[in-house]
Amino acid sequence: MKIQIDSEVCQGHGRCYDLAPSLFGDDDEGYGKVLRAGVVPPGEEQNARLAVANCPERAIELIEET
Repeated sequence: MKIQIDSEVCQGHGRCYDLAPSLFGDDDEGYGKVLRAGVVPPGEEQNARLAVANCPERAIELIEET
């Protein structure tokens, strides 16, 4: 599973890095950014889904890898 943020849609509310600090950080301007090249480690899937569900702009995409 991977995550990505659409930087053109993100408004910098910070919910992603507040809810899932092991998956997201913030840049110099307070906008969200993915950590670890967007790879969601085992056991963090629920936090990734929580961040996706709580992004007001729907700027976070969850990519299920098969």
